[in-house]
Amino acid sequence: MNEVAIKKENAVAVNMFEADADKGSQNMTQEDLALPFLKVLGQLSPEVNKRDGKYVEGAEPGMILNTVTNEVFDGTKGIDVLPVFYERKYVEWQDRGEGKGAPVAIHDASSDIMRRTTRDKSFKDRLPNGNYLENTANHYVVVLGNSPQTALISMKATQLKISRKWNSIMMGIKLQGKNGLFTPPTYSHIYNLKTVQMSNDKGTWFGWEVSKVGPVQDQSVYGVAKSFADQVGKGNVQVKHGSDESKTDSPY
Repeated sequence: MNEVAIKKENAVAVNMFEADADKGSQNMTQEDLALPFLKVLGQLSPEVNKRDGKYVEGAEPGMILNTVTNEVFDGTKGIDVLPVFYERKYVEWQDRGEGKGAPVAIHDASSDIMRRTTRDKSFKDRLPNGNYLENTANHYVVVLGNSPQTALISMKATQLKISRKWNSIMMGIKLQGKNGLFTPPTYSHIYNLKTVQMSNDKGTWFGWEVSKVGPVQDQSVYGVAKSFADQVGKGNVQVKHGSDESKTDSPY
């Protein structure tokens, strides 16, 4: 009993943390932070291979991985997110084993660089320099839970149709305002992202499945999403594509 009482007396109260809010991190900018990717783990993902140095405890094909915290989520239950910002890019890569695991360059979707490519036998869009381009849809999100977290979901190859479906759902939401119907911000509604097994004549893999949950109710969470959207829109959020972002979520 006395030990319990002593621990309670020595416990640091939340209001003390609040009084010192942001202390110690005042010199940190987005350049100093790692924005995690949320990726779908596949059969060949190193995180599911117990003999690989990147193995994550408990990781299995079909799960969702946070590449910074290494937290894994059950793909059948999925995760709830607020989408805050969308952009599409052409990411230029060297073939595996030839580069440093990072893109050679990232081109805007408005670029005409795709006109310079030719489709090879592996269905990759090759540039004259030998590099290839991946048409990549980036969805910046806030992952909901006990503590909302910011993250990025990159969809490419077969997942582009999932991205287009998600965008269509978001743009299809209309609300009645004082001046008539309007399209609310994308972070006005929560979406559940699960993983499902997909296949075609080239193989089988796990991909995303998106469904709308409903409008966000928590004002503080809405505030977090709005702030993150503003930061991304101003270009203050730096994305470091590389080995943490699976380039083979769906190779087909």
